[in-house]
Amino acid sequence: MPAGASRRLVSGGFGVRRGLAVAGVLMMAGAVAYSGAAGAAPQPTLSQVKSQVNTLTTRLDGLNQRYDQVAQQLPAAQARLAQVQREATQAQDQFQAARGQVAQLAAAAYEDSGQESVAGLLASGDPATILGHGSLLLQLSGSRAAQTRQLLADASQLNGVLVSLRRTKDGIAALRAQLATQKNAMSKLLASKQATLDSLTAQQQTTVTSSTIGAGGTTTATYTGPTSTQAEKAVAFAYAQLGKPYQWGATGPGSYDCSGLVQAAWAAAGVSIPRDTYEQWGALPHIASSAIQPGDLLFFDAVGHVAVYVGNGYMIDAPQTGLDVEKIPTNTGWYAATFVGAARP
Repeated sequence: MPAGASRRLVSGGFGVRRGLAVAGVLMMAGAVAYSGAAGAAPQPTLSQVKSQVNTLTTRLDGLNQRYDQVAQQLPAAQARLAQVQREATQAQDQFQAARGQVAQLAAAAYEDSGQESVAGLLASGDPATILGHGSLLLQLSGSRAAQTRQLLADASQLNGVLVSLRRTKDGIAALRAQLATQKNAMSKLLASKQATLDSLTAQQQTTVTSSTIGAGGTTTATYTGPTSTQAEKAVAFAYAQLGKPYQWGATGPGSYDCSGLVQAAWAAAGVSIPRDTYEQWGALPHIASSAIQPGDLLFFDAVGHVAVYVGNGYMIDAPQTGLDVEKIPTNTGWYAATFVGAARP
């Protein structure tokens, strides 16, 4: 693991870590205040609070990456919808042309056979309805069977495209609902964290935040190294993002989440990597801790968090909501405790 300085005791992906740490501080204060009260429930120890917070942190980092997964699927689904809509327009035009031709050629034959309802059938413009009466149309088509078969083929194609169109729209609606649900959950956690901080004095807030995420980081460093390799270009890009705000689901250029930052850094070097941490870890070659080089990706918290190593025991990370992209030592409490491994694009 790269060497560095201090960071945080507990952390996470959504800005609740400070609030949770605050909650631990308040619990400890409560233990002192009520230690003499008869029948008072035992207060959790600091070690227990940290364990609870770290468990929740892992769940929150996972939620952030699932949000990224869904957000990544949405543009692809929208692109698919546009394609299906184009196919539907083309299929509709073909169907209407075939329907009009059969209606015009066969009108007299259908009327002579007493099948006045056939004219209404052809006029309906519903491909499913026409397919449902395909046998009748072929029976009455006579010498015009070729045109009728073409009509039925076009109706089948259009019907299939319309089914695909409906399913794609339903899929997009489901994705948007998932994003809204996850975003609502994250917003509630952030509100809880902020309310906890607001309940403290300024001095207490300083005490709490000095031992959590962001402590020891800088947002003003400048890259002065070479850019001849792809890894060096990725590192240079990461440096250029210092000071930009964290935002879940963001891939730049104005803001990032952790996996969005490393994806954008390597994209700037001409290398495409997956969007979320789970896919990044699964797709990229793993590197031994002793072999980590600048540009490698460092994974933490059950592969729920990622940062880019920039050399000399430092990494650049998009930490959590409320903080900016920063350069931070890698051997800090939370990072050291939750380090999973490294991978190289």
